[in-house]
Amino acid sequence: MKHKLLAISLLAAAAIVGGCTGNGKDTAKDAAVETGCANPVIWSDVPDLSMLRVGDTYYMTSTTMHLNPGVPVMKSKDLSNWEIVSYCYDILGEQDETMLLNGKNTYGRGSWASCIRYVNGKYIVSTFDQVTGKTYFFTTDNIEGGKWTRTEFQPSLHDHTVMFEDDGKVYMINGNGRLSLREIKPDLTGVVEGSEKVIIENAGAVTGRELMLNAEGSQMFKINGKYYLFNICWPQGGMRTVICHRADNIFGPYEGKVLLEDKGVAQGGLIDTPDGRWFAYLFGDRGGVGRIPYWVPVEWKDGWPVIGVDGKVPDTLALPKSKGLIPGIVDSDDFDGDKPKIVWQWNHNPVNSLWTMTERKGFLRLKTDRTDTSFTQSRNMLTQRTFGPKCTGSVCLDATNLQDGDIAGLSLLAGQYAYVGIKKNGDKKQIVMVDNMPDEPEPGWPPKYHPAREVEAVDYDGDIVYLKATCDFSRIADNSPIGSHGADTAELFYSADGKDWKKIGHTFNMVYKLDHFMGQRFALFNYSTKKAGGYADFDWYKVSY
Repeated sequence: MKHKLLAISLLAAAAIVGGCTGNGKDTAKDAAVETGCANPVIWSDVPDLSMLRVGDTYYMTSTTMHLNPGVPVMKSKDLSNWEIVSYCYDILGEQDETMLLNGKNTYGRGSWASCIRYVNGKYIVSTFDQVTGKTYFFTTDNIEGGKWTRTEFQPSLHDHTVMFEDDGKVYMINGNGRLSLREIKPDLTGVVEGSEKVIIENAGAVTGRELMLNAEGSQMFKINGKYYLFNICWPQGGMRTVICHRADNIFGPYEGKVLLEDKGVAQGGLIDTPDGRWFAYLFGDRGGVGRIPYWVPVEWKDGWPVIGVDGKVPDTLALPKSKGLIPGIVDSDDFDGDKPKIVWQWNHNPVNSLWTMTERKGFLRLKTDRTDTSFTQSRNMLTQRTFGPKCTGSVCLDATNLQDGDIAGLSLLAGQYAYVGIKKNGDKKQIVMVDNMPDEPEPGWPPKYHPAREVEAVDYDGDIVYLKATCDFSRIADNSPIGSHGADTAELFYSADGKDWKKIGHTFNMVYKLDHFMGQRFALFNYSTKKAGGYADFDWYKVSY
């Protein structure tokens, strides 16, 4: 008999995640102080934002990395409440790295920052990929449900921005410190030969400081006839910083300014509202939960955008009340359809023959066709975001058809990972907590993890098991390049009835490091260590605040 999803209360969510009440103020500075709409707007991993407004509707794209489907498109009517409405592609290629074959993977690489534009009734999204070595354009006239047309070319142009001019010319700008412009063919199939031109020799020089990260993450906007090129840089001893260069001509000459250095919030661009207000959309590194979006009020002075309230990122915004991230960004799933809900993404390319929601109605079935010695190399992990300040993910799992050596369960997936699962060992079953967390937090690069270890194992007689992970991101981590070094914590649990929960293992420290370059993800998994052919049935997944 199908186990029903427990009810989820959203009453606390509005107060915890972006909840606010407006007072009708028109001045962004005054309203930001006097209203209660919380920053960050989305307390979850949505980095490298690109945004546009078409009429009264906002659309936003974000980085994908090693997940599929890729380039999530999010929609909002008020800048506060967002929902995922589509993805630009299912997969980009079928290399060993993207398929988790021959010991290879694309963790921390894959598809990064995208750029979204609206041109002549068409939505156009561009991105790049480090494994395929290509730059991509995706085009549709129905961004929420249409089919995307894809064009691609080499090379892979990192963190680019695209400008569609009124004369039909298309330009792409990117670089690190030394920023270059290229003309793109009208059909978006490649770079016009010989068109590359350096437009800013050393963009980070505008800070007047030594840099640990020179200007990158370009985003260009044309406003009132002027070109504004936004970048992020990182001064030595400082934090992520927003800089901007402006010019009367896209080819320059450009003059630059530092626009914001506060809370490590940077990288993004500008968006206006139908009533004429302006905001900067940016993100900040916030430890194990990832890189999370902040909006910052903008005023204009002498033709320059002035970001912040007295130069600071406000804790509140003059925006409508947020209803929280459920169900738009994260969501529960009872697996009653024929595919997972839109909030889910597969870790690397899925093997579609090894998952089904139709063989047993109301269940997600994950099968195995090979053995793996490494958890992070196992295929068909289905993932979605964790979120702050605190969240819980839980599943009901039927392990009847696991084979000897199979392990299935619920994970917190990142380079430093942990999971609670049910393991078949001969004719016996055990509930296990496994992680690769070092005994002491170890900053630096490359990451140093403990070899995967079974922290605790408990004999278990049944086939139905409930598993749960609770995450606490309420302590804001530092702004170092590799995240929190263990500031964020999680606990893992199991139950035979979904009511009486028992903690298993120790407290797990969730960290953000560049080997995965993502916040922790809840992940459903099943993999075999001895013999392929078994399968696990997930009855439901529930997420709550």
